[in-house]
Amino acid sequence: MSNEMRFVSPRSIVSLAVVVSAGMMSSAIAQNSATSPNNADLKARCNQLISIYDYYGAGRSENSDGARNHARIGAGVDCQEGRYAQGVAAMETLLKQKHFDVPPPVTGVAEQPSR
Repeated sequence: MSNEMRFVSPRSIVSLAVVVSAGMMSSAIAQNSATSPNNADLKARCNQLISIYDYYGAGRSENSDGARNHARIGAGVDCQEGRYAQGVAAMETLLKQKHFDVPPPVTGVAEQPSR
């Protein structure tokens, strides 16, 4: 048996580090894309919440602000401009302030009907 030390070049160490970090990054990106909603999901959610508020928040009473509510208008602008997360957050807050039940996001997976 030989007791010679093997020389590891700095180039091979850097190459190994690049491969390992690239693998970790792709794993993190895949995990984030699987758990975070995409723009189409957020756009649909934004439209869902605005529609609910426009339907139920616009009453015939004198103190109803309905579609003229400034938070609702701002959320609508956010959604039109592609700032879906901000629009969704604003609409969820508005619905809660008006004492509406905020529905869960639509998942696209078939759900069992509630009884």
